[in-house]
Amino acid sequence: MTTAFPAPPVPAAPATKSAGRPRACELEARHNNLIQTAGELMLKHGYSKVSLETIAREAHVAVRTIYVKFGGKAGLFQAVLLANRSRFFTASAVESDMRPLKQAISEFSLQFFDMISAPEALSMQRMVVAEAASNPELSTSFYEAGPRQTREMLLRYFARADVRAQLREDLALELIPTFLLNCVQGEYFGRFLFQPVAQAREDVVTALEQRLDLFYRSVLRAP
Repeated sequence: MTTAFPAPPVPAAPATKSAGRPRACELEARHNNLIQTAGELMLKHGYSKVSLETIAREAHVAVRTIYVKFGGKAGLFQAVLLANRSRFFTASAVESDMRPLKQAISEFSLQFFDMISAPEALSMQRMVVAEAASNPELSTSFYEAGPRQTREMLLRYFARADVRAQLREDLALELIPTFLLNCVQGEYFGRFLFQPVAQAREDVVTALEQRLDLFYRSVLRAP
């Protein structure tokens, strides 16, 4: 069974429809519907097997609209990923977080793990793994909309003067985001991606806390 992307919130329709140009809420609803439809069709048929014509027909938009708004299928795929990402945190959620480091990073880490282990995200990642060799634009779009944005967001956070002062001086700053993300994902996620296993929420959280303890011990200055 194909797992559908949760529908983005759709603004309430106005009581009466006036003639003329569509209202902002109507345009937003059409935009959200296009992204949701594209995500569902890509998961159902595969990135390479679903055409823009099919997506446009199912979403009730013109193919030209997709090119104008997203530049083509690769751009639309990135929009699908970004929409899913925004359900868990905004682009500046971490870099502007002024709470104690462990509190900020621990909350981000749980949100990030929930995002990458959500059923629709796992299905999308399996699709990317299966088609990346034959569709280089697919893997590039996935990296640009996902891993790259997350790593750059974390790098900006760790580069903040108040945060950098808490880190070991001998560490290469650019390596810390990748190390953190590897700690968050852990070996469990690698197994879960290809062979789903049931695990209680409390066990997931406990294991994540243990991996984060390793991260903190590795990068923070000694008290």
